Amino acid sequence: MKTLLVVTALALSLAQPTAHAAVPYCYEEPHNPRADISDLKAGFTSANWMRTLQTMYQRRWPSGEALAKAQARDPYWNQFVRKDSFEGFAESMMVAIHEETHMWDLDGARTRWDVHTAAWIDATRQATTVPLHGGFARKEILPLIKDRLSDSMDGIYLRDRQQGEYKLQGVLAELNAGLTGLPAVTVVQEYIKGVGASNARDIAATNLRYLLLYLRVAKDRYPAYWAKIKAEPKLRDLVLTQFLRTAYWLEKSAPYTGKLGSANADKITATNYAPENIAVLEEFTGQRISTTQKNCTA
Repeated sequence: MKTLLVVTALALSLAQPTAHAAVPYCYEEPHNPRADISDLKAGFTSANWMRTLQTMYQRRWPSGEALAKAQARDPYWNQFVRKDSFEGFAESMMVAIHEETHMWDLDGARTRWDVHTAAWIDATRQATTVPLHGGFARKEILPLIKDRLSDSMDGIYLRDRQQGEYKLQGVLAELNAGLTGLPAVTVVQEYIKGVGASNARDIAATNLRYLLLYLRVAKDRYPAYWAKIKAEPKLRDLVLTQFLRTAYWLEKSAPYTGKLGSANADKITATNYAPENIAVLEEFTGQRISTTQKNCTA
């Protein structure tokens, strides 16, 4: 109830600007990575993988359980889930949960491409009908990237002839999927033995980079578009939540760098906190970011 009240206060403060100081908001999410799932490992078979998935996250990450139940009938799970061993199963959750988030978010009943979007955030909160007003091709942020830290993903999402043309819709969708794929493997990291989840932290850090740079380009080159999106409380709320949420899960996953991400993830994150990025975020959302708790507003 306390978390709900804080979130409600945030939404109201964004919808109705006031001279009074906003209630500080911290993104947090229930999870228990030490909950015993040894019985699930011992009893795992290729036939009971969905029941195992739901029970595993019921104990360790309730948002994952809720998403799995919401998407239980989706026929595409089988393309993403490994069933040869429990270790392979746990490792495959980064891709499986990432892709099933896309399936939920981009369902035609929720999202109208480039018009409004949806985002599965956690078990108790999903953003819906978030206005986008189109936008500009995300490849336009490339000149602002001065390093090669995210080069492999830049090639996919920014330089690719089709992907590079995606607008704000594509930026937000990839970030949201990355922010479910990361906790999906963070809470079962001890079972991950291979490299299938080894860029989970990089994905989250890079897609936040794209969002911040997109806002900068919008403000500098497309003032009319900037004014439109800045006037949308739901979009401001989502952007702020995703920034704080990225900080939260990057911190929780930090001890597993190497297994769940490269050293570049933290280097990209450092650039995300450059003054020009924080300034555009704070101007867009109307909220100050805490300098001591990265998952909180000030």
